[in-house]
Amino acid sequence: MIYGKKVRLRPIERDDLPRFVAWFSDPDVRRHLTIYKPFSLAQEERWFEKMLESLERQEQVSMAIETTEGVHIGNVGMHAINWKDRHAELGIVIGDKDYWGQGYGADAIRTMLGLAFGEMNLHRVFLRVDVDNVRGVRCYEKAGFQLEGTLRQVVFREGNYHDQHVMSVLEAEFAIDE
Repeated sequence: MIYGKKVRLRPIERDDLPRFVAWFSDPDVRRHLTIYKPFSLAQEERWFEKMLESLERQEQVSMAIETTEGVHIGNVGMHAINWKDRHAELGIVIGDKDYWGQGYGADAIRTMLGLAFGEMNLHRVFLRVDVDNVRGVRCYEKAGFQLEGTLRQVVFREGNYHDQHVMSVLEAEFAIDE
């Protein structure tokens, strides 16, 4: 396990998949994710197998987010890891809405960044966030991310195109913020 102040990160297990199915059945949870429809347990099991293969190839790091009491509330990961240029894209979901807005996401991100910069020797971690995801933007800023730019009308959701921000944090900036 990797410990933060409010959360601990652990590997995702097959037993977690029914929770994913429940979380991703909720349109509120899916709203700002790249997935736009619910998944069946069989689809989640296929995703899990592909994730394990990707982990073995060191293309990503995916972790379950638990409270310090052991409640699984979401997932966080770094994807498209580029070992040559030392960067990766961060993704996070707090699937259990009872834990939204309480600082668990920011702590999970800072904990993951500690792994990225302190153990994996990455230089830059970036993400994309919907411009209208005010709670998400605030969470990323709390974790040290800075706005790099805006991708115009890059996401089609709810019948309209929406902009996304690209945000990043560099290793030196994270070290200063700790």
